[in-house]
Amino acid sequence: MPRPPKRAVAPRIGLRERNKLAKLGRIRAAARELFRRHGYGAATMRQIAQRAHVGLGTLFSYADDKRDLVFLIFNEELDALTDRALAAPRPGAPLLAQLMAVFRCHYEQFAQHPALSRLALQELTFYSSGKQTAHFHAIRGRLITGIERLVGQAQRAGEIRATPDARFIARQIFFVYSAALRWWIGAPAPRVAAGVASLRRALTLQIEGLAARPGPQRAAARRRRT
Repeated sequence: MPRPPKRAVAPRIGLRERNKLAKLGRIRAAARELFRRHGYGAATMRQIAQRAHVGLGTLFSYADDKRDLVFLIFNEELDALTDRALAAPRPGAPLLAQLMAVFRCHYEQFAQHPALSRLALQELTFYSSGKQTAHFHAIRGRLITGIERLVGQAQRAGEIRATPDARFIARQIFFVYSAALRWWIGAPAPRVAAGVASLRRALTLQIEGLAARPGPQRAAARRRRT
């Protein structure tokens, strides 16, 4: 009689690693609370270290400055959000529907904590240095690559034209989404439905383009120019 397969056993985490994870959790919680309570400008690194029960030097080993701390808070959430968003599109659906499935996840996530979301979106502008930079840029790169994959599928299916290349189109879609998201989150009480509807209009315009469709009026205008 064959033996049942052995169950995989998760590797045990050593005491040092557990302590490190506990510190990281306290730092994230302290920064989140103080940014929420006092605002990004008023909260200090020293206050955050004290609330997290770590030394100031320990705090700087995790984040170079307050901007870095913002992404220490958000990177883990953004990682999970990106996984969830890229799994949301329904295979075979039109490109616009697939893109909206991806981006709706982001709107729903950011709407849960508008003040902290505004802070993160504000601080990521020109975010190019810091201990958390590489992780953040890797997350953003994964999202753009996921959009590129959807665009490429639409191109191969003949839904959209084959040029420009899928990477360039994906980046333009990401730019539209980023700007629309900031516009939406700046409202006093951002509503997911309104934000998603506005983004859908913008992406519809982007996908369909602004070129005038052939018709009697366009033909008449061409004749007048000649």
